[in-house]
Formats: sequence, structure tokens, C-alpha cells
Amino acid sequence: MNTTADLKVIYFPSCINRSMGKNRFQDSDDLQLTELTHRLLVRAGFTIIYPESLDTHCCGMPFSSKGFAEANHAQSEALEKELLKASENGKYPVLYDMSPCFYHSKEEFSKTLKIVDPIEFMLDYVMPHLTVKNKKDTVAIFPVCSVKKISKTEQLETLSKLCADKVILIDSNCCGFAGDRGFLIPELNEHGLRELKAQIPTNCKEGYSTSRTCEIGFEKMSGIDFKSIFYLIDEVTR
Repeated sequence: MNTTADLKVIYFPSCINRSMGKNRFQDSDDLQLTELTHRLLVRAGFTIIYPESLDTHCCGMPFSSKGFAEANHAQSEALEKELLKASENGKYPVLYDMSPCFYHSKEEFSKTLKIVDPIEFMLDYVMPHLTVKNKKDTVAIFPVCSVKKISKTEQLETLSKLCADKVILIDSNCCGFAGDRGFLIPELNEHGLRELKAQIPTNCKEGYSTSRTCEIGFEKMSGIDFKSIFYLIDEVTR
């Protein structure tokens, strides 16, 4: 994409980000992630296209993770069909705002669609059109399991270092939230992040990732503001 006319993107907000509110550290004036992402893309010069009947679509992962294979495939096929239509058969990229949803669709889709994970899209498509005006001093970041599977940890660090002078990469194989299981079995999250607090310096008050449910677990176990890295990019470039 080299010209202004080419700056079109299909934005697929995950059902989790469409349905969940803000965390307890955020103010009443702060935007929900889907609204913030829209503003960020517009500031970067993009024309945004949303899939039709957006609220009926899901990548299918919540069904897949519970063993409902038929429902998963039905949801995935319906989403793929809608994204093909919205992108004019793959002419424009499709932005996912959660890495696990991107990973799931990448494994499920059968057609040639340019779906892009949140880290790659921000680093390669959005940041070149924005100016960093006020870098943060120190932030913590965590590459969720799907980010590790698609080998995007290094890109996450690169993206974060554009926005902060010091970046703390949390060392944990898995946060233990495991999709939505952390809601039902909090012991998983507590065990996965048992060494978290020792890794975060006292001057670090903000953490970022690319999965809402993982961020809920991090917020609980770290006691600091943990949210989508889209918030960090928006804040330092405004």
C-alpha cells in the first residue's frame, strides 16, 4: 500500500473486544478498544470497512476450545465468506485486534485472504503514517501464546521500543488464562504468573499485550494497568 487511495483496511473487532468493557485503571473518558482502534486507523489515514452483520460474527475459537467442532467450523466459514466479500476477494488487508483470533482464523481459513495480526499491522502499516511525540519511560509487554506460535515476539519488542525508552519483556511460558479458562479456574492464572511481580520494576505502571483475556489475568496478578498495545500507540502518537 503506497498511496492514500490504497489505505483501506477491513477491521474485524473480535467478539471479546466488542463485548468486554474497560479495565479498572481506565477513566470514564477513555475509549473502548474498538472505538480507539477506529480513531487510530483514521489518524493514520486509513479508510475503514467493517464486515456486514458484524455482531453475528466470531472466529469460532470459543467453540473450538470447548470441543464444539461443528459450531466452530460454521462460525469460521461464515466469517471467511464475509471477509472475502468486504475485502473484494482479498484486495485489502484484514486487521484482527486479538492475536489468538488471528491465529485461529489463519489455521481455519481456506481461501487467499490477507489477514494481519495486530502486531504486524501496527508495525508495518500504521506506524509509518504516525509520529511518536511523547515516548513512555518504561512499559511491560507480554507476547501471548499465539504470538509465540507465529514468531512475532521480536516484532512486538520492536513495536514497543518505538513507543517507550525501556521495555520489560515478561518471561513466562504462558500466563495460564488459557482462553477463558482463567475465569473458571483462577489457579491456572495464579500459577502461570506466580513470578510476575518480581519482573516488574516499581516505576513501571503500565503493561501491554494483544489478548484481552490474558490482559485481565495480568492486571489481576500484577496490580498494574494492563491493556492492548493499541492504547500505547494511540497515546504516544497523539
